[in-house]
Amino acid sequence: MGWLLLNGFLRFNYPDATEFPVQGIDISHHQGTIDWRKIAGDRPGFVIMKATQGRGYRDPRFRPNWEAAGAAGIVRGAYHFFEFCTSGAVQARNFMGAVHPGQRMLPPAIDVEFEGNCERWPGPEKVRQELGGMIRLLERAYGRKPILYANYRAYDRIIAGHFEGCPIWIRDIFFRPRLSDGRPWLFWQYANNGRAAGISTRVDLDVFNGPPADLAGLCLSIQPKPRGDALESSVGIE
Repeated sequence: MGWLLLNGFLRFNYPDATEFPVQGIDISHHQGTIDWRKIAGDRPGFVIMKATQGRGYRDPRFRPNWEAAGAAGIVRGAYHFFEFCTSGAVQARNFMGAVHPGQRMLPPAIDVEFEGNCERWPGPEKVRQELGGMIRLLERAYGRKPILYANYRAYDRIIAGHFEGCPIWIRDIFFRPRLSDGRPWLFWQYANNGRAAGISTRVDLDVFNGPPADLAGLCLSIQPKPRGDALESSVGIE
């Protein structure tokens, strides 16, 4: 049983495809070189990929993955891993430098979690302040509120009751998600051991909480705002 779970032949969650017809994956450089012809052949509903982290890190596989997904006609999105000990404005600048506004894409996503984050925990109020700053800058640049990804620990300590209007992407590999503040969720990461044609490693599996037309509308509604002097100067704050 353990071997089957570890190698992705068994999972804890099997979302009903009739209830969640739009199913996709999220990836990073950990998936290595991907055969996008095989990915496209499976016709995933969307792919969300890591672009950046913290002050200056950029995923080394982001650019080839981004271009290949676009060429294959796959709905694509990009996420930033938010570091608790770094200015939100600086992190926004890093993301915007890697994922230029004006492209057809899902709203930017911000990954908020304790695992793999800074050793120094500034406290929830400071983290919310910097996260809120990044959210405002990305909303101004991309024309939509960012999606917030979290597991329950990060959601309950940082997000619950805050950042109204930001769509939620929640991780729950055991059960159907239920958020502590009763908030609806838009994306659900339901497995971390999935298998996909074209990917040699295990991969995260996700669903979109809505019909295909809603996902398409989420992309098409993004209209970048002018990058005026005020935006440029605010993003440059250290």
